[in-house]
Amino acid sequence: MNAAGFPILSLVTWLPLLGCAIIMFVRGDEEVVASNARWTALWTSLVVLAISVVLWARFDRAEAGFQFIENSVWLPQWGIAYKMGVDGISVLFVLLATLLTPICILASWETIRMRVREYMIAFLVLETMMVGMFSAMDFVVFYMFFEGVLIPMYLIIGIWGGPRRVYAAFKFFLYTLAGSVLMLLALLAMWYVAGTTDIPTLMHTQFAPAMQTWMFLAFFASFAVKVPMWPVHTWLPDAHVEAPTAGSVILAGVLLKMGAYGFLRFSVPMLPIASAHFAPYIFGLSVVAVIYTSLVALAQTDMKKLIAYSSVAHMGVVTIGIFTINAQGVSGALFQMLSHGIVSAALFLCVGVVYDRVHTREIARYGGLADRMPVYALTFLLFTMASIGLPGTAGFVGEFLVLIGAYEVNFWLALLGSLGMILGAAYMLYLYSRVVFGRITRDDLKHILDLSPRELAIFAPLVVVTLWMGIYPSSFTSFWDASVRAMVEHQQAAMASATRLAEVLR
Repeated sequence: MNAAGFPILSLVTWLPLLGCAIIMFVRGDEEVVASNARWTALWTSLVVLAISVVLWARFDRAEAGFQFIENSVWLPQWGIAYKMGVDGISVLFVLLATLLTPICILASWETIRMRVREYMIAFLVLETMMVGMFSAMDFVVFYMFFEGVLIPMYLIIGIWGGPRRVYAAFKFFLYTLAGSVLMLLALLAMWYVAGTTDIPTLMHTQFAPAMQTWMFLAFFASFAVKVPMWPVHTWLPDAHVEAPTAGSVILAGVLLKMGAYGFLRFSVPMLPIASAHFAPYIFGLSVVAVIYTSLVALAQTDMKKLIAYSSVAHMGVVTIGIFTINAQGVSGALFQMLSHGIVSAALFLCVGVVYDRVHTREIARYGGLADRMPVYALTFLLFTMASIGLPGTAGFVGEFLVLIGAYEVNFWLALLGSLGMILGAAYMLYLYSRVVFGRITRDDLKHILDLSPRELAIFAPLVVVTLWMGIYPSSFTSFWDASVRAMVEHQQAAMASATRLAEVLR
């Protein structure tokens, strides 16, 4: 579905770079340049968001395949093309990236004072890379966007981050780059066998079982770091703690979804036999992530670190859902990815609000904020409940569907996975009660101000989406139902074919 062949995906992908060009050519004193950079970045991101809403509105939910396809010859002798398109699995992640970008720019409006021009350019380049990655239908194009995300995020952490920003930026970059080198080798192997890097073609190419095993491990090395899965998660708490607030928002909201998206786009549909073979091992790592990182979160004294470890636990639930490879589990994983993208982003913004006022993230430094900041306390409460998975909020539906899918696979998997909800309630209620309840004992908290109009504008869309997802979840699941059914049927057919072949060989 693509009205008159209009390249809407290319427009959404590349328009932020036009904003970058405008910002680069602005001249004047430092304050004028900074102001123009802020406003140009904001309006550019809002226009991109408006176009992505059109994409969302015109998407045909009944169709399982890719839509809004754009295909241009690039390297025909190698079977490589500039090919863009979205299906039910990717379209809402494009919208998520374009929604969080203007929110990040608004969140940085007053806090970023140094090199504002470069900061806004970094965020617009990051938006291009994120949207391009979710829209790519060619593996080489995907890989370029997938790796391109590292550069602006590395700069955001390394230049505008905290005291240990250089260490955190290097750790983030090296962890994620190392795994991606192995994915590049798997890409070359796929191209050698299939003669193309076209993603829909590769989805229906039958690779030999032995080859699938090695390619799955190569993909796993890249995507597991991005999720991040235990035990390759250690870069995430450092990156979150040192990143500026907006950097943490986009890192938790979108970048952590890249690994899970890679599993859904490549590992499961292209390597079905290996995915089924390695699923029990993935379940084991995911359960460890859910339980262990939840316990680690309980021991944290820094608000950002606590939320960072909670992200690892929530993404553990996502990987459980993906590798159940049944309709409920995969649909729940997708819903959990979206809800975590909204809720975790909002929680980091909640931390940023008080950090901007008091300049500390230590939990023990706060207490009694409900007296001075009632609107903030109510907003923080909503997102705390959503993180816990309270029915009626975004966090409930995804976890519930994943547990149903996990129960179909194994009772103990569902039981151990559900411990994440219990432990999640423990550490999130601990955080909220220590920060919001009690009496104010410190002088600087007695005059702290509630949310400003700018901050209300930041939280308003996140509040709406959080409640919308909890109250009317089918308006989101309907986007990927057809795609998920097709993926599950493809997996079942591949496994049935492998079983028949094994019986013949006997």
